[in-house]
Amino acid sequence: MKNSLFRYKNTVKGVYGLSKIRSFILINGGIILLSVGVYFFKIPNGFSTGGVTGIGTILGKLTPITSGIWIWILNIALLVVGFIFLGKDTGIKTVYCSMAYSGLIFLFEKFIPLSHPLSNQPFLELVYAMLLTSIGSAMIFYSKVSSGGTDILALILKKYLKINVGKALLCVDFIVAASAFIVFDIQTGLFSLLGLFAKAFIVDSVIENMYSCKYFVIITNKPQEISEYIINELHHGVTSQIAIGEYTRANRTMIHTVCKKIEAIRLREKIRSLDPSAFIIITNSSEVLGRGFRSE
Repeated sequence: MKNSLFRYKNTVKGVYGLSKIRSFILINGGIILLSVGVYFFKIPNGFSTGGVTGIGTILGKLTPITSGIWIWILNIALLVVGFIFLGKDTGIKTVYCSMAYSGLIFLFEKFIPLSHPLSNQPFLELVYAMLLTSIGSAMIFYSKVSSGGTDILALILKKYLKINVGKALLCVDFIVAASAFIVFDIQTGLFSLLGLFAKAFIVDSVIENMYSCKYFVIITNKPQEISEYIINELHHGVTSQIAIGEYTRANRTMIHTVCKKIEAIRLREKIRSLDPSAFIIITNSSEVLGRGFRSE
């Protein structure tokens, strides 16, 4: 009993440690993608697709202060709101994301100054701007953090109004994107609005894809071996029941479990090695709530 409890505690500790490492990688990867998309593609073209980035791009055009410094100033102002409404833990992580994101933009301005867009293809640059910033934002949101700015307002709307992140961002950023018509020109305004709508859908799509899991139904003669592998190696729960095949009238065990997509191939191959005659049904699950997955 003591050995089992010790093994369980070590397993929980290991899973928690891996989760923190994964979160750290996702957050920092998201910050890099977001910064590259904003500095190299959004700011040079004047794409103000909402948020602090959009406001900073507009103010950078209207004032002698650079867009990077405006982004930094606005992020600091909105961080206070994050501490009040999103709690201390989210607030601390958001401070890190916000400062790292603003700092990277500032460093790019200092060491890789850009006076014009990278190409003469604004639509191509809009595609790169939206893909990089949307995927970066989704990676950060997936870790229950924001990159600061109006992303904080989007998380507040999600928390209190129960709407998804993409629609919240759309509500918050529409006015900022529309202002590009006045500050820049009609073409830039149209590109900005297109980018705004694209970002809302891409962010939701990427987040949903990151949350999606695989649901396994396994009919097998080796339930103990398969269950032990799922519990001890994948650290997921198992539900089993006796099933009767109407064709053969034989009793077999039906196992139900859910795992992350990255674990699905390993589980399928392991089942095949343990019980080549096992019948396996694998379906997609868009969202799973509970221990080992999402908590809310």
